Amino acid sequence: MDSATPRGTKPDRWTDPKKRLWLYGLVVPLSPFLAYLLVEHLKFGVFWATGALVIAVLCPLVDAFVRPDTSNPPDSMMRTLENDRYYRYCTYLYLPLQYAGLAFGCWMWVSQPMGGAERFAMAATLGIVGGVGINAAHELGHKRTTIERRLAKIALAQSFYGHFYVEHNRGHHARVATPEDPATARMGESYWRFLPRSVFGSLRSAIRYEKGRLERRGTSFWNLRHNDILNAWALSVVLFAVLIAVFGWSIAPWLAVQAVMAIMFLEGANYLEHYGLLRDKRPDGGYERVQPQHSWNSNHVCSNLFLYNLQRHSDHHANPLRRYQTLRSMPQAPQLPAGYAVMIILALFPPLWRRVMDPRLLEHYGHDFSRINVHPSTRKSVLARYARAQRGSQ
Repeated sequence: MDSATPRGTKPDRWTDPKKRLWLYGLVVPLSPFLAYLLVEHLKFGVFWATGALVIAVLCPLVDAFVRPDTSNPPDSMMRTLENDRYYRYCTYLYLPLQYAGLAFGCWMWVSQPMGGAERFAMAATLGIVGGVGINAAHELGHKRTTIERRLAKIALAQSFYGHFYVEHNRGHHARVATPEDPATARMGESYWRFLPRSVFGSLRSAIRYEKGRLERRGTSFWNLRHNDILNAWALSVVLFAVLIAVFGWSIAPWLAVQAVMAIMFLEGANYLEHYGLLRDKRPDGGYERVQPQHSWNSNHVCSNLFLYNLQRHSDHHANPLRRYQTLRSMPQAPQLPAGYAVMIILALFPPLWRRVMDPRLLEHYGHDFSRINVHPSTRKSVLARYARAQRGSQ
C-alpha cells in the first residue's frame, strides 16, 4: 500500500471525500445574487457586500471550527484524479457564473436605490468574485490544453489583469522566493509597500517576457493576435465597453473599483505565499530548484475549497502542472497559522502581520538572517529590532 493511502483504505477503493465539496466554491460567483436576496428580505444594505462577507467572515468561521485537512490522495490514484473531468468542470463552471454575476451587479447599480456606500459594497462583492476569478485563471492557465488557457484569459478580463497570464507562468514560477521576483514579499516589507512593487514590477516583467518570446518568433510586440498580453487586455476593453454600452457610463467608476479590489485580493495572496522565504544559491550562482519549503502552506478546509487548493502552495510550486484536486499537504513546508482569508486581512495591518508572521519566519530559518529574504531598505532596522528582542529575552 502507498504511504499516502489513508489508513485502513485499499488504494483501488479510495474515493475523494471532498469531491462534491468543490462545488461549494461556486458560492463566490453566486454572491451577487445572494446579496440581492438578502437585501430584499432583510432590508439591510450591508448585505450588498455578501461576497466580501463570505470571504472575510463565513470562511474564517468555518476554518476555525473545522479541523485542518492534512490528508493526501494515495499515489496510486493520482493519475485517475488528474484525468477525472468532473474537477475541470468545477473550474469551467466558475466562469459563466462569474460573468452572470458581473452583469447582474451592473444591473443592480443602475436599477436599485443604492447610496454610495451600498454601491461600494456591491463593488466589493464583485471584486471578490473577480479576485477569486483570477485564482480560477491561475488554475486554468497552468494547464497545457488550449481551451483551459483561453478560459484563463477570459477569467482575467473582469479584473483587467491579463498580463498575469504571462508573468505568473514565465516569471514568478522561475524566480519565486528570490529577491528578483516582484511577487515574492520580503521580510520587513508591508503589504502596502509590496502592492505597487508587485503590480508594476509584474507588468514590466510580463512585457519583457512577451516581447522576448515574440522577437524569437520574428513577430512584432504589437501583433494583437499573437501577443498574449494585448489580446488578454483586449478582452477587458471589449467587456467593459459592452457593459457601459448596456448599462450606461454611471457604472464605469464602480467597474474600476471592483477591478482594483480584485487585484488587491490577488496581491494579498501573493504577499503571504512566499513572505520572507529565500532559495539558496548553487555554486554556479544560479538558484536551487524550487522546493516545498519555499512557499507557505495551509490546510484550512473552507479556504482551500473556495480557492481550488491554492493554499497547498508548496506542492503547487514544486509541481506546477499538477491539478488542484491532486495537490498534497507538505508537512516539511512552513505552515500558516490560519487560512488565506484571515491572513490577507491580517496583512492589511503591518504591525499585526509582523507580530504573527515574523517569529514563524525566523523559526523556519533558525533565526539565521542570511537565509531570509529581507527587504534591503529595512534590513538594518529589522536586524536591530530582533537583536534587541533577543537581548531582552536573555
